[in-house]
Amino acid sequence: MKIVKVQDIVRPGGGSPRFEGAQFGASVSFFIVMSLPGIGADKHRHPYDETFIIHEGVIEAIVDGERHIVEKGHILVIPANTWHEFKNRSDKPLLMVNIHPVAQMVQEDWTP
Repeated sequence: MKIVKVQDIVRPGGGSPRFEGAQFGASVSFFIVMSLPGIGADKHRHPYDETFIIHEGVIEAIVDGERHIVEKGHILVIPANTWHEFKNRSDKPLLMVNIHPVAQMVQEDWTP
């Protein structure tokens, strides 16, 4: 059994806490996204599905070129190898958990 403090997985430069499963003997990884209004992730993709669980706020997600508004209390599943990006579109901080079903995250950023 492992117990991890969220404050211990915040990266030195700040940003969303990142739980990389391999560091803790787990087979899953995730981000705890706490973004201010207008802030989010730029276009990227992963070679596996990614699941967003929106706990607080509203996101605008652009998935494979299609715009979606996803609110608190919803789950969004993004298929493997699909370009996606998101921004907090509410007037309060976003709280979302982004699950990566792998021990080590892999991400390819968009380069136009």
